[in-house]
Amino acid sequence: MGSGMSTVTEPAEEPAVAPPPGGERSPCCSLYHQAVELIGRRWTGAILLVLVEDGPLRFSEIRMLVPDVSDRLLSERLKELEAEEIVVRHVYDETPVRVEYELTAKGKALQPALEALKQWSHDYCPDKA
Repeated sequence: MGSGMSTVTEPAEEPAVAPPPGGERSPCCSLYHQAVELIGRRWTGAILLVLVEDGPLRFSEIRMLVPDVSDRLLSERLKELEAEEIVVRHVYDETPVRVEYELTAKGKALQPALEALKQWSHDYCPDKA
């Protein structure tokens, strides 16, 4: 029947990963998901990036720097960013009236993340031009 030896399979050793401070890992944070959903809306990342790189800007200047966005969608996204206090809208009492959009401190805090994402896109996304 066999050599009389049995094979015992030991469980694989768990990789040594230190638990986060405070114990167990928590599930993905809903705040993280909320932030990704906000920044990931169509054209929002591009609008924020041009404001980081070139702001403050007028509506028409943003439109030129993000040429594929429609006026309606640009206006909608800027209003959303204002409501989230990421962008502030400045109205100057001139003739004609001048309106500029600028990142708030909250919006400027996104700069490292936006620049890292831009670099990642250059490194890993194929150029479809």
